[in-house]
Amino acid sequence: MDSLTHVALGACMGEAFAGKTLGKKAMLWGALAQSIPDIDFVASFWMDTSSNLLAHRGFTHSFLFCIIITPLFALLAEYWHRPHNISLKHWMLFFGSVIFIHIFLDAFNNYGVGWLEPFSHKRFSFNMIYVADPLFSIWTGLACLAFIYFRKNTIYRKRIWKFGLGFTAIYLLICIGIKIKIDADVKKSLLQQNINYTQYLTTPAPFQNSLWYVVAGNEIGFYVGHKSIFDTKKTIDFTYFARNNNLLETIEDKEDLYKLKRFSQNFYTIEKWNDTLVFNDLRFGQIKGWENPKGKFVFHYFLHKEYDNTLVVQRGRFVGWNEKTFASLFERMKGN
Repeated sequence: MDSLTHVALGACMGEAFAGKTLGKKAMLWGALAQSIPDIDFVASFWMDTSSNLLAHRGFTHSFLFCIIITPLFALLAEYWHRPHNISLKHWMLFFGSVIFIHIFLDAFNNYGVGWLEPFSHKRFSFNMIYVADPLFSIWTGLACLAFIYFRKNTIYRKRIWKFGLGFTAIYLLICIGIKIKIDADVKKSLLQQNINYTQYLTTPAPFQNSLWYVVAGNEIGFYVGHKSIFDTKKTIDFTYFARNNNLLETIEDKEDLYKLKRFSQNFYTIEKWNDTLVFNDLRFGQIKGWENPKGKFVFHYFLHKEYDNTLVVQRGRFVGWNEKTFASLFERMKGN
């Protein structure tokens, strides 16, 4: 999830836990604890791009990190707010829950999280919610705004955090239901079109949960398309992209390439742009792919050192977006 969503969610949890006892400080503790796993951004200051891709949502999003950091937060808060009537056990339960929910929710995006680091490099991703989905974030955001207005009325504040956390949970359940429906429909379409695949994923297109991006394929290549929950057409129009592994024979930097393959979970293709080899991670979709089925992939990494790969994941994500882009996205969401 995006940082603002984590802050708002943590603030609501802090209010629910100790709003009556600590006032606004409870919200601050919740926001801080909900944000602490994202401290891994510091690694970007000294790591190269391919290493940083794996460091992000790695150890600081692991169960081990949660176990280590929880008692540190609990002991600090317990000491800081003396005297109070909150036991160390309750502090532990609060901070453990808030931090765990962060690393749990991040697994709902397609980036993946390293729950088992450093013992296993396996990444977990449910691919159910886009990283910035307004309908997921708005409830806790509205709750935080309401906390400012009702800053002294404890009765209303209890209703507010229940509203924020409750509707967020409901939307999450709706997303899970949509994911199950989309997966069932996509697999039927793949079967009807006799498309063989060993790898498969569906994940929401930007900012919503109605239109989904689909990838299915194998070591030779991948079929890419889009599916809306409102589509009346049973089959999906797929575009094929060859993997082109043969183009990698001339690559010398094996370590860099290994990290990219690991990060992509093997959902990748290789292209040649003029004389430059490009690594595409298919999981992040294409730039306006519902408009242009042959469009470039959002995540592309230049496999030559002379090219700048800074902010590689974000490169091109919203290039060329305008009012017409949002209109076309909305139209495709409504189905075909």
